[in-house]
Amino acid sequence: MANEEDDPIIQEIDVYLAKSLSEKLYLFQYPIRPASMTYSDVTHLSAKIKPKQQKVELEMAIDTLNPNYCRSKGEQIALNVDGTCTDETSTYSSKLMDKQMFCSSRTTSNVSRYAAAIYRKGEIHLTPLHGILQLRPSFSYLDKADAKHREREAANEGGDSSQDEVEDDIKQITVRFSRPESEQARQRRVQSYEFLQKRQAEEHWVHLHYYGLRDSRSEHERQYLFSQGHSMAGNTELVKSPSEYLMMLVPPSIEEAKDKCVSPSNVLSMAQLRTLPLADQIKILMKNVKVIAFASLMSLLAPGTDPTAVLRCIQQVALLVQGNWVVKSDVLYPKDTSSPHSGVPAEVLCRGRDFVMWKFTQDRWVVRKEVAAVTKLGPEDVKDFLEHMAFLRINRGWEFKLRCDEDFVRKHPDVVQRQQMLWMGIQAKLEKVYSLAREHAAPKKQATQTAVPLLVSGEQRVSLAKAKVQQTFGQLEQEFQRRKAESRVSRAASPTDVLGIRIKEEPVSDEEPMDTAACDGLSNRLVNGIHWEENSGDSLNGHLLGQDRITQELRAFVEATFRKQYVLTLSELKRLFNLHVASLPPGNLLFSGISDRMLQDVVLDTGCKQIMVPFPPQMTALPDEQKVFALWEAGDAYDQHRQILLEIFSKNYRVRRNVIQSQLAREYGEEINKQEMDKVLKDCCVSQGGMWYLKGTVQQQTS
Repeated sequence: MANEEDDPIIQEIDVYLAKSLSEKLYLFQYPIRPASMTYSDVTHLSAKIKPKQQKVELEMAIDTLNPNYCRSKGEQIALNVDGTCTDETSTYSSKLMDKQMFCSSRTTSNVSRYAAAIYRKGEIHLTPLHGILQLRPSFSYLDKADAKHREREAANEGGDSSQDEVEDDIKQITVRFSRPESEQARQRRVQSYEFLQKRQAEEHWVHLHYYGLRDSRSEHERQYLFSQGHSMAGNTELVKSPSEYLMMLVPPSIEEAKDKCVSPSNVLSMAQLRTLPLADQIKILMKNVKVIAFASLMSLLAPGTDPTAVLRCIQQVALLVQGNWVVKSDVLYPKDTSSPHSGVPAEVLCRGRDFVMWKFTQDRWVVRKEVAAVTKLGPEDVKDFLEHMAFLRINRGWEFKLRCDEDFVRKHPDVVQRQQMLWMGIQAKLEKVYSLAREHAAPKKQATQTAVPLLVSGEQRVSLAKAKVQQTFGQLEQEFQRRKAESRVSRAASPTDVLGIRIKEEPVSDEEPMDTAACDGLSNRLVNGIHWEENSGDSLNGHLLGQDRITQELRAFVEATFRKQYVLTLSELKRLFNLHVASLPPGNLLFSGISDRMLQDVVLDTGCKQIMVPFPPQMTALPDEQKVFALWEAGDAYDQHRQILLEIFSKNYRVRRNVIQSQLAREYGEEINKQEMDKVLKDCCVSQGGMWYLKGTVQQQTS
């Protein structure tokens, strides 16, 4: 209030509200046209409007005499659209594209806060807008040209027209009687795109007469923008309190209450969605996404939502498949509904979709023909089921959309156990309904003996195999040590063969390392991937020699890989290593199994460093996926450039190009040329959305 003395009032202007054109005033915008190039001087050939939809079409002439107009192109377009014939249905009667059509689209459904203002003699007159429309060129003439082209192709095709007519006459006709439409089915039909298009087409066009900006009729209509009765004293006095006046200027938004959906199938914004109860939020989300991981679901809900409450609600509308949540069939196909493709009742659709979901609990891949053969449903219905939860892979089948969420399975074993019991019940019903053969149904005892998910991933199988090999190798080692200890009694007499291994007469101290070897009966075999030779004097050191050879081969792979890639995440490095091993001949030492720890140790020994990228806390990447390794010294002229770049990414996981360039300039005292900059960025980074990320730290977008 003390600053009011420094900000005096210079002028007071009266504001009046004009209502003469409040239901007829539209604001036209041309978003693809510069403001300096108006259509005021362009000849308007016709105008029409659909008042209820607020849809306007304007037909404007094109200046064909303008030197910038290509006459040959205009003639070609007119020929493609109308052909060689000229009649009253022709779009371009002059055989030249001499006009264009503009169609409108509504920018907003609520224009109550917008008005047109006009200033005259110290007064401002406001007229509320009835609509704001954006007009863009319409290319409907191209559709007409395509139709003409199809007609010409049909006319050129050979065939006996009389035979075609006979075949049409004897075509079989199938008569179906529609079921009584439920309320939910009616709401879905009303909200469909086809229904909205049909309703829009039912409204008739109202043809208008266009008057130019300088026409006398336009000048007469502009007078209605002024308030007609503002001289009356009752209209000039403001009797509202400041709070009431502020409420009139900025009224509360009623659009949300007006557009509130009446069924979960409606499309809602996230702000509207979060106003609903938690159970309704989850049901709407699951009906739209069909398949989602629990961490992704939590990220869509409001911050601070209780995970326990979410778990309680999600189990009411979804089932657990491979650690992810898939919406229940009865949520997508409510009772008393039917298939839009075949008219099959909802009960049959639910059973068929449950069978597809159950198949995905057994394997990541499902074959469409197998599903159709068991469920006896039409191909469109089966395709809908599979598209809900899988991707089509050429020559392989349908693969489940998401990978197995082992993190959720590990954190919530009670939920997994409860879901397994539900699937056992569903499996029993499916076996009874579809009379599943033994090969279709998974053994029930397997589900009851373990608390892991019904699908065992490849990594779990590898871990189990490694554990089994280690257990077997440990038993062999113990047996060898026991027999070797027994053989020490007769060692002084002569060399002795123990377990097919030649043991020398040198004394063995207690500090001597006890090497492992093959057990009795093994000759020239692989034990844990290491080759052991019978009666070899160096066989006791075979394990150590094998480990050295494994390390050497692994080191060669790591060095060659980082020379090409420079920056790799641990998950990407493991993927490349698996491809490398798959290309090796049988019996190679690397088939013995390389642990993640061993791979990381070799990476660090080859001169690479782990870059501690500060990922944001909301990212749901696994810990291994957040491990980033980079080649610190490649021995070329760009080593220092890359080191500075990697230090920048140790402070932020995404950086703009100008930040990197300025940092390099500060370090070198001069600007780095574009070629060097591009080389460094190409070696270590990828660009997405105007930002630069280290390789592997951001998912690449596909078009």
